[in-house]
Amino acid sequence: MKMAALIFFIFSTILLLSAIKVFLKLARSGVYPPKHILKKRFVALAGCGGFFMLIAIMITYFL
Repeated sequence: MKMAALIFFIFSTILLLSAIKVFLKLARSGVYPPKHILKKRFVALAGCGGFFMLIAIMITYFL
């Protein structure tokens, strides 16, 4: 089960770092794709990253 937790931690790290990259791109002006698409992408990446982090923590402490 520790291997599964490690995989979830790795996925969550990748997703959260991608969310930070999209957020920094969102802060700039004159970027493509439009800002409303970047906002949706940011929310999706951050949400999935947080969800994977929660699963990894649950696996680590409860199993």
